[in-house]
Amino acid sequence: MSSGRHLAKGSGTPDVPEDGILRLYSMRFCPFAQRVHLVLDAKQIPYHSIYINLTEKPDWLFEKNPEGKVPALELVREPGPPVLTESLLICEYLDEQYPLRPLYPRDPLKKVQEKLLIERFGPVLGAFFKASDGGDLEPFWSGLDIYERELSRRGTLFFGGEQTGILDYMIWPWCERLELLQLQRGDDYNYDEKRFPKLTEWRERMKRDPAVMAFYMEAEVQAEFLRTRSAGKPNYNLLVKDA
Repeated sequence: MSSGRHLAKGSGTPDVPEDGILRLYSMRFCPFAQRVHLVLDAKQIPYHSIYINLTEKPDWLFEKNPEGKVPALELVREPGPPVLTESLLICEYLDEQYPLRPLYPRDPLKKVQEKLLIERFGPVLGAFFKASDGGDLEPFWSGLDIYERELSRRGTLFFGGEQTGILDYMIWPWCERLELLQLQRGDDYNYDEKRFPKLTEWRERMKRDPAVMAFYMEAEVQAEFLRTRSAGKPNYNLLVKDA
């Protein structure tokens, strides 16, 4: 695993061994990349993290991934090697390629239903970003209503049942950032535990999940990164001790 230092323009290629282990090109503050970290850690798949400065991307990144996007997963065991992008596609690939500790339901109908709920979260995360920029909070809360009802309907500790599943991990990065949203909005923040009793309990359980704990970040750190980005000098290496 990487120390967390983000490689920028002018950086040499990553100093990682040619050991056949997956390489994840990531950014420590990116919720979409966090999805992939969660799946890799939950399934205990070995991988190297290579963090990228997205403001000044290293030139070699475009050789591996012409779009220069993160997350990107390099399949070093395959000829090529191919690089996968898009967090949901990467996570589905990992769950199928590494069948131990399955996250998607194996029943085809239940799998499709889970994918639909993940797809429905797209507008919810969009509402989150608007709320974090000072927009109306209610569209985000209305989106969370869907998942409050679904968790209540299932009557389980997690969306995946008695243990975490794919839906838990795909929506978690934005639920983790509720504390960040509270910092950003101050007195305007109006999360209602009575409106979201199941999700409130679920969030506390998720914080104790090993995969979540491995990538968890305090809201104050996330807020500081956003502050530096707004100032035009994003500090990607806030978590690196000698940064």
